[in-house]
Amino acid sequence: MSTNRFNWQIWAGLLLSFMAGASYLFVFMRWPITRDVPWTSFVIFAGAGVLLIIGVRKAFAVGRRRRSKIAGSIAATFTLLFFGLFIFSFYVAARWLPASHGAPRVGQKAPDFTLTDTNGKSVALSQLLTQPVDGKSPKGVLLIFYRGYW
Repeated sequence: MSTNRFNWQIWAGLLLSFMAGASYLFVFMRWPITRDVPWTSFVIFAGAGVLLIIGVRKAFAVGRRRRSKIAGSIAATFTLLFFGLFIFSFYVAARWLPASHGAPRVGQKAPDFTLTDTNGKSVALSQLLTQPVDGKSPKGVLLIFYRGYW
């Protein structure tokens, strides 16, 4: 197969668009700067779009085979559908999560609960509020909800 007949741009655009979506899920979701607004995935999708445009223009150039036009159309359609699915899942489907009305609000006293610490020992909130720290009675307990550790 000669290099002028193979349309590598459209296939690279398709592969790059899949990599953009997968990189968000497996890499960029870990940090708040790239999780809250997936700008890095958008940059990769933009690169895939440029390759896609070049590839579609090459596929529909004069003298190209019908097979090239069909493959180019299919690859372009899959790329656009994947990008649309990414946008839909990030901006629309993520907003469908139910609100947590039963969760404690800022400043509200948390109900008593028991969790395991890093050593596997059970610790209750009431125990933390009554147990002296460095010979002094504790003023409160800082409760942090970290959603990044699954």
